[in-house]
Amino acid sequence: MRRVLGAGLAVLLLLGGGQAFAGGGQSYPNGAEAFMSGAIPPPGVYFIDYLYYYSADTMKDDNGDDVAAFDDVSVVANVFRGVWISNTKILGADYGQHIFVPVIGVDLNFKAPVGPESKDSYDDTSIPYVIYSPFILAWHLQQGKLHIAASLVDLYIPTGQDDGNLASVGQNFWTFEPVVAVTYMLDNWEFSAKFMYDFNTTEDDSATVYGFEVDRDPGQDFHFDYSVSYAFTKAFRLGVNGYYYTQTTDDSYDLNDSIPAPVQELLKADEGYRSQVFAVGPGVWYNYKNMFFSLRNQWEMGAKNKTEGYNIWAKFTYAF
Repeated sequence: MRRVLGAGLAVLLLLGGGQAFAGGGQSYPNGAEAFMSGAIPPPGVYFIDYLYYYSADTMKDDNGDDVAAFDDVSVVANVFRGVWISNTKILGADYGQHIFVPVIGVDLNFKAPVGPESKDSYDDTSIPYVIYSPFILAWHLQQGKLHIAASLVDLYIPTGQDDGNLASVGQNFWTFEPVVAVTYMLDNWEFSAKFMYDFNTTEDDSATVYGFEVDRDPGQDFHFDYSVSYAFTKAFRLGVNGYYYTQTTDDSYDLNDSIPAPVQELLKADEGYRSQVFAVGPGVWYNYKNMFFSLRNQWEMGAKNKTEGYNIWAKFTYAF
């Protein structure tokens, strides 16, 4: 116990007495959608594959300053998605469902030993959850200019976590996420945004840099992906895309006497630090017959209580 506590306090000194990790649930991979995110395709079956890479060598504190103890993080993911849109109409909209299966790998490094395992490097590769929506509605209005898609709730169904691993891909809590996406087409221009709000359940045995695992109620999250693009031809678009994320309520830790009083005070202080970030970057979209391709890059800025880096998204859609 003394060794673990010592490691936690050592990194605390490097952190300058402040919080160590991003709060909230942050289950959704920010920036996943861009071009025509509100324009759900017509009735049919679709396969979508997302390839994702994220890298950051900076973590920001509540003032937007660098956290000295942090080194770098990299994330590689492939997300498989199936979409079914039926011929059934509800409230004038096409009814459908979708399911996501993400495979994610994380490599996380610090400049000092931290966490329950008192290491400066953590990694994990796993399926963190399955995302399923049983109720999607898609409207196509104004002669195809306005498109609206809504999911009553995207369910993030956890598959478990690697206890004691700060890089654990699985988070061991459920997320309930209502979604509304809108696309407006004006001549060759496209304007899209996908809005989401996340409600999270309790995360059991959440790993902390202070060397202890505690139950945590992640704060709620509001976030949206956005896109503005121009069609040079019917099959080719260039645009700008990105995302905004903010934590709207505080985290809450379930603290008891098994955790030393100084660490309890640190965790209580951490509860009030909310994460946020904004990102922007270029993108290209191409359509060939029944296949759609997009490649996008996004750079983060204005981060608080979160890493600040960049990502690359490659997306492929196949219509059966």
